[in-house]
Amino acid sequence: MIGGPAYHLPMVERVLLAEPRGFCAGVEMAIKALTWMVRVFEPPVYCYHEIVHNRWVVQAFEKAGVVFVDDVADVPEGAPVMLSAHGSAPEVIEGAAARAAVVIDAVCPLVTKVHHEVRRMADRGFEILYVGHEGHDEAVGTVAVAPEAITLVEPEEGLGEFQAEDGARVALVAQTTLGLFEWQSVLDQARERFPDLWTPRKADLCYATTNRQAAVQELARRCDLVLVVGSETSSNTRALVRVASESGADARRIDGAGDIEDGWLRGVDTVGVTAGASAPDHLVQEVIDRLAPRSGVELVAVTSEDEYFPLPPQLRAFVSTLQRLVEASVTARALGRPGRLEGDRGWSATEALASLHS
Repeated sequence: MIGGPAYHLPMVERVLLAEPRGFCAGVEMAIKALTWMVRVFEPPVYCYHEIVHNRWVVQAFEKAGVVFVDDVADVPEGAPVMLSAHGSAPEVIEGAAARAAVVIDAVCPLVTKVHHEVRRMADRGFEILYVGHEGHDEAVGTVAVAPEAITLVEPEEGLGEFQAEDGARVALVAQTTLGLFEWQSVLDQARERFPDLWTPRKADLCYATTNRQAAVQELARRCDLVLVVGSETSSNTRALVRVASESGADARRIDGAGDIEDGWLRGVDTVGVTAGASAPDHLVQEVIDRLAPRSGVELVAVTSEDEYFPLPPQLRAFVSTLQRLVEASVTARALGRPGRLEGDRGWSATEALASLHS
């Protein structure tokens, strides 16, 4: 339901809303996993790095008693800790296991796939080109898997002067949240320089990232302005802004409705709205409410998504044990009946976040 104009902004005629947008399967899994941790353990619960790159989500968990740290040495001995969805370096995983009573790794399975590729190609003696953004949590964790074999390639800079010791033994892998245009330019350059280049049979780029970029391209063709909801720290959100701009639209990243400026909307009839893969959908609805389009909202769907990633195996094993020991509280189930753990596929990250303060 579209609310009335709560703000004095220039009126727009209509909003085109991208589908898919917002939470991907990896983010859904990570948010629900950390929600379980908050419910099972007395606060504080520790999390290595932001669970996902979204300011609103991080603040919601902080209010619920989660402490985010950038060094596992800051986790008190015996405390529960979760590792973020972006993937962690091997030494971080080992350090967490040495300090924490319970360690749950909420790494996205698509990031795990890249880690396996890096480990396998390094073991085979390949020089690995990793296309990613220096300093991004996912890139830091992936490079740490085989630092002696990896060269980080910034998409905007390309291969530069890189020369391989053996041109027949070069592999190319990618940060999952890159834009397709970022990956493709480096891929083309690497194939030209190294004809025997190894690349994964299935591309490393996240399906959700690719789908959201296809949707924002469609918005850009039909809109005067595209608003992308998501945090500055979110790589896939920034990629959506770049894709929209390169497709011809005026594109702006916003954390929420409060970031919209009057000047952006003057002379604008149609506004496209989408969200990065870690942005909650209620922020999108607040943006629509603030825009208050005279002719309403039109959904622009380019594909559908039904991917589901199960909760981390360590968490499932831990909670299953509790379910067998306890017959009360949120973790319990009636004997002989399925509990919330078994019904995880029908429980969304949005519902999980709402339950934190219920």
